[in-house]
Amino acid sequence: MACNFADLFEHSVDAMGDRIALIHGDRRVTYAELEARADRLADHLATTGLGRGDHLGFQMHNSIETMETLIACFKLRMVPINVNFRYGVEELCYLYDNADLDVLVYHRSYEPAAAAALRRSPRVRHALVVDDDLGSAQVPSHSTCYETALAGGSPRRRAIERSADDLFMMYTGGTTGLPKGVMWRQEDMWRVLGGGIDFYTGEPVADEFQQSRTGAESEPSTWLVLPPLIHPSAMMPTFTALWTGNTVALESTFDADRVWRTVVRERPQVLVITGDAMARPLLDAHATAEGDTGSLAILASGAALLSQPVKNALLERFPAALISDSIGSSETGFGGMGFATKDDDPSRGPRVRIGRGAVVVDDDGRPVAVGEEGWLAKTGSVPLGYYKDEAKTAKLFKTVNGVRMVVTDDRARAESDTAIMLLGRGNMVINTGGEKVYVEEVESVLKAHNSVCDAVVVGIAHERWGQQVAAVLSAADADGPDFEDLIAHVRRHLAGYKVPRTLWVAETVVRSPSGKPDYRWARDYAGGRTPDHRVGTGGDR
Repeated sequence: MACNFADLFEHSVDAMGDRIALIHGDRRVTYAELEARADRLADHLATTGLGRGDHLGFQMHNSIETMETLIACFKLRMVPINVNFRYGVEELCYLYDNADLDVLVYHRSYEPAAAAALRRSPRVRHALVVDDDLGSAQVPSHSTCYETALAGGSPRRRAIERSADDLFMMYTGGTTGLPKGVMWRQEDMWRVLGGGIDFYTGEPVADEFQQSRTGAESEPSTWLVLPPLIHPSAMMPTFTALWTGNTVALESTFDADRVWRTVVRERPQVLVITGDAMARPLLDAHATAEGDTGSLAILASGAALLSQPVKNALLERFPAALISDSIGSSETGFGGMGFATKDDDPSRGPRVRIGRGAVVVDDDGRPVAVGEEGWLAKTGSVPLGYYKDEAKTAKLFKTVNGVRMVVTDDRARAESDTAIMLLGRGNMVINTGGEKVYVEEVESVLKAHNSVCDAVVVGIAHERWGQQVAAVLSAADADGPDFEDLIAHVRRHLAGYKVPRTLWVAETVVRSPSGKPDYRWARDYAGGRTPDHRVGTGGDR
């Protein structure tokens, strides 16, 4: 059983070639058309000497060409490398070098930074530039035009024997440190995030044809995927939809008003989002959206969690829809899923069902007892390790009593034999006078106040306590936060030492394209400005 990304896609093409695979604006392509263009690109890459094991960077926002590029890579047994399109030249030079890129495909919108980084990256021996819909028409480029490359390529499917061991790599991080590549066998990634194990039942699929076979026997649904394809929270749902014969609608950038117009026009049943970063503006825009948005049956959030007020609002706005909140990472894949319920305690961490190999372990990698705190770990299908980082691999990937696992930096508590409560990232814990404060816990409570739109919590140096809790907020309206009421609200839910002592208000809280908070930005923002509000210690830090 190959269980290879390209093989799984080709099975869908063979079974459902005439179905619509992708929608992007006014463009629609069938499965057969998508494959033919991907084969043309694969032929072009192969004729330039690229093939198995070579690394292709894709510096692209969501588009049909992005998926063509990914499929072409997997067909040739190449390794696509996600490149954050928000990176500046120095960050790009680091990633191009660290990832050992052989070729780069990028949208013309990113030409200035990409061209400057390419001039300093001699290893990258070939580059393709893709025209896009973000105002790039007048930007000149010395790279090969993507469409010209495709025009010279053959649409014939190459006969290539692929393997379940073919490499899948995802670069992650960069908000608290340098990006690093996480290496997976393709079958393992398929198992944890591609439907190779059923997300709801936990049952492995029978064979590599089951998804396409089941899809061909069913009416297709439409999935509107909003997170960027450079992140697994978007790439893997998109591939899952394609492997099962469904249609995926893509947006170049996230614009809440345009999203609802797309929902009205395309009638998707599934909406994939990233936590509050997308849910809050979507809720605001929905209040004035015109047309019927009642097609949505599932609102699925991943990569960043939904706060309780947002869950409440989504449940009120879409009472017939199932709202899911998944945990996972590039290191673990799918770690568990929770479902939104109304009016839960905002100070209580997100809870997920135990399953799919999720477990809480101690420092030695052994499962903790119910009620105890430890590290969130994942067994079963786990990555091979970090690319070119043996020390980091040895630290997080362990074999305990014959069981291989990845031990994450996330702290968690085993709530019962069937549930895990997440506490927060271990590397983001604030130690204030010996007390531990998980930033996510404080962020959740802050965002539950009606005057706060978004919040990032960091620790700042304090001469007595070592560190003190601080927060950078964005306001829900032009009047700004009601600080006194906000602090009283936090005290009702959290111990006094967890209350932020200094607060800054920013116009927007900066997050990564995947919606994760940028803690480096928050520290820099706080470090260069006078606080907008200070809270007296009152003896509790």
